[in-house]
Amino acid sequence: MTASGARVLIAGAAGGVGRAVALAAASDGATVLLLGRDRHSLDAVRAEVAEDRGTAHIAVADATSAAEVDDAVEALRRDAGGIDVVVNAVGLNLKARRLDEVDEAGWRSLLDTNLTAAFLLTRAVLPGFRAGGGGLLIHISSVAALVPDMSGAAYQASKAGLAALARATALETGSDGVRVTTISPGLIDTGFIRHRPTPPSPEELAGALRPEDVADMCLAVIRLPVRATVSEVVMRPTAH
Repeated sequence: MTASGARVLIAGAAGGVGRAVALAAASDGATVLLLGRDRHSLDAVRAEVAEDRGTAHIAVADATSAAEVDDAVEALRRDAGGIDVVVNAVGLNLKARRLDEVDEAGWRSLLDTNLTAAFLLTRAVLPGFRAGGGGLLIHISSVAALVPDMSGAAYQASKAGLAALARATALETGSDGVRVTTISPGLIDTGFIRHRPTPPSPEELAGALRPEDVADMCLAVIRLPVRATVSEVVMRPTAH
């Protein structure tokens, strides 16, 4: 499969990485399907795609609502005539993230956004993948799923759960032609890291990955022939 002609759904399309994936895929000839919860932000990304002569469709949904995700995926599938690739770039972290700070509401909110939303999206797109003879599902995770850091127990648990969900999905659906990739980046210079209790230093930001780096990796995976599967990619800033 190449990106040209592919119908690529990006969940969390208005965020830093999601937006970068949408712009890169559209520039490479894909039709992009933008899913998020803020219409104004999605319209802004669609306008950027249009400026580059690309095609984008949007659907507004709360990624933690099963009904809204199901309706949004069906609407986008109908608009584009199908879905070939899904990139899950939905993500959240908290400022109060230490075990002695995070409360039950924060824990549940983070797990719902980072893990339950991925489950709901997976469940929504699999029937179409199966009916079409296959598809590609890419989850944007984090190195926090692999090694302990100060991102917080809830965040690390959610990302480790996402990795397990991806492996289980690959195992159960591989015979249906579904391929699953998890991309686990280190520090990325997006608005997301402004949620840190202590803002990153200029030196950290200077050495951080850019959203476009992750988007380029997504495109590399999308361009692979269907006979090839990349299960997991770990990306780190060179200086770290």
